[in-house]
Amino acid sequence: MLDKAAAVLDCYRPNGGAFRLTDITAKTGLSKTTAFRLCADLVRLGLLEREADTYRLGGKLFELGSLVPRRHDLRETALPFLQDLFEATHETVHLGVREGHDVVYVERIHGHQAVTLPSRIGGRLPLTCTGVGKALLAFSGTDLTEEVLAEPLRRLTPYSVTDPARLRTAIEQIQVSGLAYEEQEAALDVSCIASPVFDGPTAVAALSVAVPRARFHPARLAPAVRTAALGLSRALRSGRTV
Repeated sequence: MLDKAAAVLDCYRPNGGAFRLTDITAKTGLSKTTAFRLCADLVRLGLLEREADTYRLGGKLFELGSLVPRRHDLRETALPFLQDLFEATHETVHLGVREGHDVVYVERIHGHQAVTLPSRIGGRLPLTCTGVGKALLAFSGTDLTEEVLAEPLRRLTPYSVTDPARLRTAIEQIQVSGLAYEEQEAALDVSCIASPVFDGPTAVAALSVAVPRARFHPARLAPAVRTAALGLSRALRSGRTV
């Protein structure tokens, strides 16, 4: 039953939303009776919320998710550096970690005129289509790189890199410079520059600045991104909670 309950909750990946019981049965393959019983139990436990004839994720999931030690500690340590980066650039700032072949966003800071992006806190995108993802991929070990390059590369826009040779070249450049660039690969008219964060030999996170393509000036943004990533890496290595 735990597997079935998890399947119900997994229906809400990657964007959340509200689903009718018929949607849940279609997504999970569960019978209507089983799905109804599981949804009722999940509502009772606070893991789902019912509104009319639809179900949404419950507030208890947010409470529990915010207590995950690794992400909670990373986010708490990273926030001052992210805030400094936002103040230096006044552009949308991200912090992401790797899960499998995806980047999961654990923090995002933006102003009143934020660019439209597919990223959101708790959401995930392919490593290969995002600046944060490429920075993580470049510093997560050769085995992971080869796994990703051996699979069909996912496309989010017409500009997403789907040629393994081209992506390999980009990874090698990131390993040299410590900076990852992404231009309209996750969202049209948006560019991004990112840098890895370390607490050991491989990247534990990456942070980035995303800007409208018309305002993308790497020479101005790169030093601020690199400085924030280096500062956060030092804080993590020293075990300091900022």
